[in-house]
Amino acid sequence: MTSQSAGPGQNPARIKQVHTKRYYARKIRDNLSSYAFLVPWLLGFFMLTIYPMIYSLYLSFTQYNMIQAPKFIGLRNYFVMFIGNADFVRDERFINSLFVTLRYVFVSVPIKLVFALAVAMLMNQKLKAIPFYRTIYYIPTLLGGSVAIAVLWRRLFSGDGVINMIIKQVSFGMANPPSWISSPQYAIYTLVLLSVWQFGSSMIIFLAGLKQIPAEYYEAASVDGAGKFKQFTHITLPSLSPIVFFNFVMQMIGAFQSFTQAYIISGGTGGPIDSTMFYSLYLYQRGFAYGQMGYASAMAWVLLIIIAGCTFLTFKFSGSLVSYGSGE
Repeated sequence: MTSQSAGPGQNPARIKQVHTKRYYARKIRDNLSSYAFLVPWLLGFFMLTIYPMIYSLYLSFTQYNMIQAPKFIGLRNYFVMFIGNADFVRDERFINSLFVTLRYVFVSVPIKLVFALAVAMLMNQKLKAIPFYRTIYYIPTLLGGSVAIAVLWRRLFSGDGVINMIIKQVSFGMANPPSWISSPQYAIYTLVLLSVWQFGSSMIIFLAGLKQIPAEYYEAASVDGAGKFKQFTHITLPSLSPIVFFNFVMQMIGAFQSFTQAYIISGGTGGPIDSTMFYSLYLYQRGFAYGQMGYASAMAWVLLIIIAGCTFLTFKFSGSLVSYGSGE
């Protein structure tokens, strides 16, 4: 914008006012152009995310079977989940699904992160064909959530599956291993193993973090006589603590929402004896198998609150464990 000086008979205040109006008009045009490009995303966000969330919140206070109109029943769905009284019995399967999911989350996520960090440290070595191995180790993450892999996993751990065949061969037929996916004692741990097998995304993030740690730290520690273990506990872990924290939060949120593996491996039943009845699987059953969409909506909001609460507690108690490199 070229500046103009006020000539004879011209009002400087008037010229400044005109320039200001032109500036704001151009700024509004630029903003409108930006918002025009955002319109498709905003429509999707409000129509496919915000509106369904608000409507599901309303449905959580209703009795709705997707055929008849929703009938408002207040907090009854939430009472059925947790309390129960003379009019209705507490939903014990809901409580069971909650405990099964919590056990799955707090067993699978730490093991998965430890395994991912160990492999990332191996992949951080200067060895031949490292890019090839990184690709190979990342492939399970791309395939792990698919139906085909869940079917394969079910076949591996069935009574006559490959795992039991190997155990019998190694023990010369003396061992009598169980059908892992049909045993209430072991079924959940086959799903934990499947989750740990999908460590690729966490490994890549850990690997990126390891490459950001200056080599001078390890050289100085070696000169001071620190061994590999002390270098790991005093250099690697503190430097990686923000990445460990990030991976833990993301994997925890994902684990709470696990569905496909349990659905395929258990045949959609959550069996045996509800030992693999994940929260999301039970939510699906109540909403789509039993047609209780109001109750399923209430379950969805309870899951949101649980995930938000666990995430809040993770942030709350991470202050003394996470170092961001600035003394904080």
